[in-house]
Amino acid sequence: MFDKDKMNIYIETFGCTFNQADSQIMAGLLQEKGWKIVSSPENADAVILNTCYVKHPTEQKVKNRIQSIQNQFPDKKLIISGCMVEIDQKKLKKLAPGAGWIGPHKIKSTPDVVESILNGENIRITGYDNDLKVCLPKIRSNPLIHIIQICEGCDGNCSYCCTRFARGTLQSYPPNLLRLEARKAVSEGCMEIQLTAQDTAAYGKDTGNSLSNFINEVTNIKGDFRVRVGMMHPKSMMDDVDGIINAFKNPKVYKFLHIPIQSGNNGVLDDMNRGHTVDEFKTIITKFKEKIPDISIATDVIVGYPTEDENAFKDTLQVIKEIRPDFLHISKYKHRPGTRASLLNEIDHKSLKKRSKKLNELKSDIAYGKNLELVGSIKNVLITEKGSKGGYVGRTDSYKTVVVEDAPIGSFLDVLIVDAKSTYLRGTVQSFFINKKS
Repeated sequence: MFDKDKMNIYIETFGCTFNQADSQIMAGLLQEKGWKIVSSPENADAVILNTCYVKHPTEQKVKNRIQSIQNQFPDKKLIISGCMVEIDQKKLKKLAPGAGWIGPHKIKSTPDVVESILNGENIRITGYDNDLKVCLPKIRSNPLIHIIQICEGCDGNCSYCCTRFARGTLQSYPPNLLRLEARKAVSEGCMEIQLTAQDTAAYGKDTGNSLSNFINEVTNIKGDFRVRVGMMHPKSMMDDVDGIINAFKNPKVYKFLHIPIQSGNNGVLDDMNRGHTVDEFKTIITKFKEKIPDISIATDVIVGYPTEDENAFKDTLQVIKEIRPDFLHISKYKHRPGTRASLLNEIDHKSLKKRSKKLNELKSDIAYGKNLELVGSIKNVLITEKGSKGGYVGRTDSYKTVVVEDAPIGSFLDVLIVDAKSTYLRGTVQSFFINKKS
């Protein structure tokens, strides 16, 4: 029998903010039980790889990492968690036959799985339940940023998505517990609260609550902090656009709207089973821009969906030119396991590559142009971390990344924007004040 007070656990995370929060909970639960969380696999007795499976390139990264951990550290115990555990068990059994498993809905079992694995058992806990991922211990990767999972799963049925097989149907968490977690995080010095879900706009649709009401409840918490609202499906927003806009007007909310369109062609959107049209998407964007002129728009596009022809792709280019998003996430279509779209023929790789290149060029041109417009302006910036390549990194009220030479972490700064790149801004500090809890 091992002494867990002397055992080290390493956790590595792939994928979205929601998955990062899962890892933070796993780390918190393990630490609470006496294990030590370490920052490298070399120093660990057991390695947990928290997987993502949403895209094919990510799947490849995950598989490569599983193999490299087994090859580099054959004597270390390996545990796989995250979406791959529910989506592709057949492949996982071949790839890591001796690994333990923790399904996305079973992260409360993490200490039990780790203990069993270290005792020589090959334990695999998967499946669905209604356990709440709220008010659980967390080890934050950044002490100033707290991630709150407001719901899990979705009520959509997109034809290309395999994540729903792992995350299940919509389960919204009780607002009183979510408020309690947010209040505790602010009291502990967190200055950014990130609300995350597979679709934040779906929050409350199963319980009679709403995202807009919950944002208002969070911003009513005393203290100087910012709230970042995660991705919202256009379909889920349509019955509460005005409410969400009003909630976003609060100065504590980042003026940042992440709303994926996926295609600028209605035929393709219908084939994707997205549940919204191009015009409905554009109407939401227009309303936000009218009421909040400095709003930053982030959207997602899938290039080369099987029914996307050249004309449909041109429609997508045209929509992106019209809305001019500040952030654009581009995915090249590739079949995902078990999805309805995987029954269709993929388009040829040359066309896919060509379309992706064209959209990426447009993305860079728009992002650089929009950032260039900010040069010479003074922006309020919250500094949250030291830059990996020097300087200090923060976010404007519109969630634009700004790098400054020197600044106290955890401070709000007036920053003069002096230079623009397509992915970030450079600034010089004019003045600052350090957050004071109120």
